[in-house]
Formats: sequence, C-alpha cells, structure tokens
Amino acid sequence: MALIIISILIVGYVLIAMGHVTKMNKAAIAMFAGTVGWVLYICYGTDFVMSQHPREYSDFLSGAAATSANVKHFIAQNIFIKYVGKGAEIVLFLLSTMTIVEILDNNGCFDFLSEWMRTRSSRRLLWTMAGITFLISANLDNLTTTTMMLVIMHKLLPNRRQRMVFGSAIVLAANCGGALTVIGDPNGLLLWTNGAVTATSFSASLALPCLMAWLLPTWWLGRSLPSHVELQSTAMPYRGDDTNLNRWQRLLMLFVGIGGLWFIPTFHNITKLSPFLGALCVLSVLWIVNEVVNRKLMNIDQMIQRPTPRVLQYGIIQLMLFVMGVMLAIGAVRETGIINHIEQFCHANIHNVWIMGVIAGVSSCVIDTFATCMSFFSLHQVIDAQQLRLFSDSGYMSAFVTNGMYWKIIAYCSAMGGNVLLLGSMSGLALMKMEHIHVGWYFKHVGAVAAIGSALGLVLMWIMN
Repeated sequence: MALIIISILIVGYVLIAMGHVTKMNKAAIAMFAGTVGWVLYICYGTDFVMSQHPREYSDFLSGAAATSANVKHFIAQNIFIKYVGKGAEIVLFLLSTMTIVEILDNNGCFDFLSEWMRTRSSRRLLWTMAGITFLISANLDNLTTTTMMLVIMHKLLPNRRQRMVFGSAIVLAANCGGALTVIGDPNGLLLWTNGAVTATSFSASLALPCLMAWLLPTWWLGRSLPSHVELQSTAMPYRGDDTNLNRWQRLLMLFVGIGGLWFIPTFHNITKLSPFLGALCVLSVLWIVNEVVNRKLMNIDQMIQRPTPRVLQYGIIQLMLFVMGVMLAIGAVRETGIINHIEQFCHANIHNVWIMGVIAGVSSCVIDTFATCMSFFSLHQVIDAQQLRLFSDSGYMSAFVTNGMYWKIIAYCSAMGGNVLLLGSMSGLALMKMEHIHVGWYFKHVGAVAAIGSALGLVLMWIMN
C-alpha cells in the first residue's frame, strides 16, 4: 500500500509536468493525489500507525481495545490534522494577501503604476516594469504580482511580440523577487512557518543570488527590443461610484497594506504565533480603513467590482488548492515511512546539499516550484544544536539546522527553475495563458539565459557560504 500511495504522488507529478499537453489543471491533480493518498492510508491505518507511531497510539488508547474505529480516530485527530494545519497556515496567508491586493486595487492604489510606465523608451519601460514587479513580489505572493502586472502591461502595449518579451521580464522579476523574502513565495513561507529559517537570515543569504538571476536575463531581454515602443492610449479605469479617494487617501491605504506586510516578520518574532495571523491582522486593519474612507459608498448597489480582482481571485484560489493538495499528498507519503528510507539514501549516496539543490532546480523546471520544494523539504527535519552534537558528520548535518544552507539552497534553486521553463511556476503558466507563449520560444529567448543567471547566483551563494 505504501508503494501504491507513493506511485499516486509520482503519477500526479508527471501529470502536473505534462499539464500543458493534457490541459489538466494542476490544482485538481494535486487535490486528487492528496485526498486519495489519505483514503488509502487510513485503509491500512493499523499497519502504518504501529510502525510509525506505536507509543503515541498506545497513549491514545489508554487501555482501550485497538479496534479499527480507534485507529481511524487516532489518525484523524493526531496525524491527519497536523498536515491540514500546516497547509491551512499557508492557504490563509495567501488568502489574506490576495484580499489585501483586491482592496488596494479596488481603491485605485496601484493606478500610479500605469502613470510611471508611460514612456516610449523600450529599455526604460522594461526596467521600470521589471523593477516594480521585483519590489512588489517581495511583499506579495509572486502569482498575484504577476497577474496584476500582466494586466497593466496588456493595456499599455498593443504589439503581441513586445508583450511576450515584457511579460517574460515580469515573470523573471516576480519569481526572483518572491524568492527573496519569506512572505513573497509559498516556498519561503513554508520554511519560515516550520522554523527552518528566520526572515532576516533568509533574505540576506538570497539577496545577491536573486539579483544576479534577475538582472542578467532582464538585461539580455532589453537587447532584443527596439529603441522605442508604441503605447496605446488607455484611460484610467472606469469605476462608477466605487471610489472617490484622493491621492493621499490612496497612499494611506497603500502604506497600511504594504507596510503591514513588512511588519509580519516582526509580529512573528515577538508573538511566536503563525505568520498568517499577522496577515489577517493587517487585512482587518486595512478593511477598517477602507470602510472609513469609503463610508459614503458602502451601499452595495453602488459598489462596482472590477475585472482585475476577479482574475487575481481565480488564480490565487487555484494556488491555494494546489498548495493544500501537495502538502496532503506528501504528508500521506511521509506517514508511510518511505521518506525516511529516501532520506537515508540521500545521506549515504549523495551527501552534498549543493548537488541536491541542482537536482531540485532541474526538477522544478518541469514539475512545479512548490511541489519540488515541498518534496525536498520533507526529506529532512530541522535539527537543533543539541541534536547536531550527536552526529559524527556534524559539518554536513549543520546544513539542516535553523538557517542552514540546505533550506536556502533548495528554496533558491527550485524558485529559479520556474524561470528556465514557464511550466515550473504559476506565474509562468499565467503568462502562457494570457499571451499564448510556447515553451520552445520562451526557452530559446529567455530560459537559457535565465539558467545561466541562476547558475551564477548559485555560485555566489557558494562563495558567500
């Protein structure tokens, strides 16, 4: 049964990697693998529980008979709920940030971005667009940032060929910016919530590598553009009566929303509570400010919903379901005990975290950045200083302590794999759907240079280590 469960996960990964061919939604595949995996697990629950949790199960029974019903209750209350809780932390964080973006966008807080980008100089427009994307994606999740910036780009540029180049630059900036912080990407968020890294150490270690992986391919893209681009005249979005905010009110809301997200790492360090609670706190404050400044417009008949937030919502909901499905599927595999054998194999035969990082980067090119990260993260547990002394090879095992190099290498390499092929990231898939870009064209014009930039960034990490 353990082999069947891991086979379902592997088949799911193959279908996710072939999504552009099969046209199957990766969120649906992940959810199917996660749910079926746990159903099969609980069917053979007694064997798995007795091999992995005999002492906890004995304490749970407290002298009661070891019946099939008691095993199922133990799995539901002590094993399954743990993985649901970990997945819910990330899902609620993504839900909070998506709602923050929707509130800010509905109030015109991002309209100034279009004003900044109105220039006919192709290189100036490219670097302005990419720089804004990089900075925003470090604070919001990269899919939300990519979708928002692609919508703005689509309104500015009438030429499809140029949109393909600018859209590729947006994806590069979003993936690199998201990998820079623990709140910019689900991968970093997963590490942070599990205590594998701290926010400051994570960003400090990945700053130069992410900049290298972003700047080199963006510069290369700029060389393929003409000196000037044609912009189509676009009026400010029609809002009816859904906002009458002046510039200062919009800046206030932007400060509350984005500034609040910056405070989340400090909130976590002070309270030790899950980061999603800090995100919900920021959302609640921004929501209150929204109702105060729009108190005259709270009549439901007067509010107008714009199309951009609906696009954001659809993409983020898919991402949330995908994250939950992957975490549940890998959780079911971990509880069978197979991952422990894989971990021992990696320690005995690979024994090099840099090689593991390269393998993760190659895998994330075709599978998915989060699925790859979650798979490699699950191979090892975070160890503390006391446990480190128990290992004979403490130099190698130090890579798995809090802020150890293993976690940062895997986070960086898997995120950069999404730059090499569009298939590996949600941001890349959003660009493929919006501009109908083929994988071959992207790799020829962007992906190959992005791979070189990512490799140079990895060299920088090795030098700084």
